[in-house]
Amino acid sequence: MTESSATPLLASVAGAWQLDPEGTTIEIHTKAMWGLAKVTGTFGAVRGSGVVGDDGAVSGELVVDAASIDTKNKRRDTHLRSDDFFDVGKYPTFSFAASEAVPSADGTVRVTGTLRIKDQSHPIELVATSTKPSPDRVTVRAEATIDRSEWGLTWAKMGARLVNRVVVVAQFARS
Repeated sequence: MTESSATPLLASVAGAWQLDPEGTTIEIHTKAMWGLAKVTGTFGAVRGSGVVGDDGAVSGELVVDAASIDTKNKRRDTHLRSDDFFDVGKYPTFSFAASEAVPSADGTVRVTGTLRIKDQSHPIELVATSTKPSPDRVTVRAEATIDRSEWGLTWAKMGARLVNRVVVVAQFARS
């Protein structure tokens, strides 16, 4: 898709959008025990918003409650909240700030921005799709693979993977 054909697609949803935390899920998928055990954790969104300009320019932010991690294992969740991982006492949230969105011919949108976890910020790219669109509400599904060691999260035991898949299903309402 060329830039000129991308602009009308994004311009069709121009305006300000507010995140609906109740309609939003944030999951992290990883493998532990030498890749044999699949672990899925969910987080709660605190807040978020986005703006799509008439020219297709995109900006926005999603803030996540780091202490809300839930892997269905209380002991693991307590460890993930510790300073070995998220250090929620010092860093209660982490965030993603979107700075650009480029539609592709396959219907996906490549969203680039900065992911901040603890005191580390690094650029990442998400692949997003829009589902259930209406004039005043849209659900965006975005996925990325991250190497958590880039954010200083290097604790690993029994072959736990440092590369994790993150899946966000965020619901926005026009504001």
